[in-house]
Amino acid sequence: MLQHARELLAVRSPLDAELIVSEILGSWWGRRAEGGDVERVIGEELVEHAARAATPAALALLTGICYLGTPGQAVRAERAVLELMDKGVPRPAWADRVGTIAHEGCYVSRDVYGDQDSIVCVYSYGGAERHALVVLVDRTKATVLPVPAGGRPPAGGLVRDAWVSSKVDRLLEHSRHEGRTNPLMRFEELDPRDTRAMLQRALEFTNETPDPPVNDTFGSYHAFLRARLRALPPGGHVPQPPVYGRDRRAKIAIQFLASDEAEDLSDRSAAGRCVDRIIDYGCTHDFGRPLRVSPVKAEMFLLDWLPRKVLLSPSEQEAVPHVLASWVRWAGRRTGLPEEGVRATLDAVWDATAKFASAYRDPSAFGLDRDLVDRLLPDGDLEALPRRAFALPFLSGRHRLSGRHGWIDLATLDPADPADRRVVLEFEHPGADPAHLDAHERLTLRLWDGDPPQLWETAQALLDVGFERHDILHRLIALLDRCGDDPRALREALRVLRHEAPPE
Repeated sequence: MLQHARELLAVRSPLDAELIVSEILGSWWGRRAEGGDVERVIGEELVEHAARAATPAALALLTGICYLGTPGQAVRAERAVLELMDKGVPRPAWADRVGTIAHEGCYVSRDVYGDQDSIVCVYSYGGAERHALVVLVDRTKATVLPVPAGGRPPAGGLVRDAWVSSKVDRLLEHSRHEGRTNPLMRFEELDPRDTRAMLQRALEFTNETPDPPVNDTFGSYHAFLRARLRALPPGGHVPQPPVYGRDRRAKIAIQFLASDEAEDLSDRSAAGRCVDRIIDYGCTHDFGRPLRVSPVKAEMFLLDWLPRKVLLSPSEQEAVPHVLASWVRWAGRRTGLPEEGVRATLDAVWDATAKFASAYRDPSAFGLDRDLVDRLLPDGDLEALPRRAFALPFLSGRHRLSGRHGWIDLATLDPADPADRRVVLEFEHPGADPAHLDAHERLTLRLWDGDPPQLWETAQALLDVGFERHDILHRLIALLDRCGDDPRALREALRVLRHEAPPE
């Protein structure tokens, strides 16, 4: 990294210098480090290493870190810069100008669907070297990411990419022209305070997401983006998505089913259940926007979310593409979506319909008893089926839950009922003491709920390398007992366990 920092001695522009430093700091963005936070383990150690090197390149790198590093890195870097200057190490030519950054304005170019925003923030160094930071904010990827506590993704979306342009006037004029001539695009100026609040929220969501779906070059601009957001004025507001309770969702469904667009839906019962899924998807995973429709949202609903998350009956599987098409016409009219946008979304629905039959893998196609699947998935959460079957293994012929356990008919047990789950565990562990059953019951409940998601991820990783199921259960129980109610400690312990050597 210090060798890379030699490039800082050859540049005159503070912008070029900041981008080089950002690229260096981005080399470990999104990585994990043994022994703690990667920004401390690598970033702060880099500062100390550069301070010890005491070369002009080291001083140049430390100068950049003062402005682009984390607070901990910046404090250490500033102290090291003063010490090296006292020793007579020469400063780079751009050092005095890098701290004169000021913002000039913020703008957004967005599609009418609400899928993506391209945020343009314009800056200069004391009126010179104007440049634009362009940040791509994506709201469509929320459906494939873990929903944080509170039940909905943050309203800012996810930062997918960022880049810098020195052709500011050309960039803004192109965006304005597209906003005037393209019926599917809009261009407008933003309040810099709100821009900072929204982008900070989106960047936090990106940082907290494991393996976020960002573009390959995003890490190189991460530190630059973080620093430029600090240059915007604070005090902004991020609009919170509305909360849709059960009654409000039901009212929307009734209005749709009574509309002209839904008149031709033949199976009204299946249509009602399908539209409930569409509304739930929009409220929970699309930032509280059930009426929003777009080609990308339609495809992700049909080809990703439904096949991964929802147990559909055969009649629902047949009805859902037709219900979605009617919903697009109805919701598009209600929200004022241009006719071009409605047509494009309908084209996406019908294109996805042909793929839906193969994308949606009904558990009954694998020979699983439908009644048993229904008992495992009372909430219809198809994604939960493998982990619940792992926790209560009676799907295979050898383990199928049937026959009698004492006076209890095992085939009638409801695995969603805590008392019945206890009976299943007693059946699997004959003669076990109550404390051992209690431990299995606590683990089973966590696997049932997917709390935390890393629990099932770890179990799968251990299965893949050859551990037996019961051995895995006992290892997970030991972690739960050791970590207690500390979720951070549990996640770290699970991460370590996932990399355990396979059994001999």
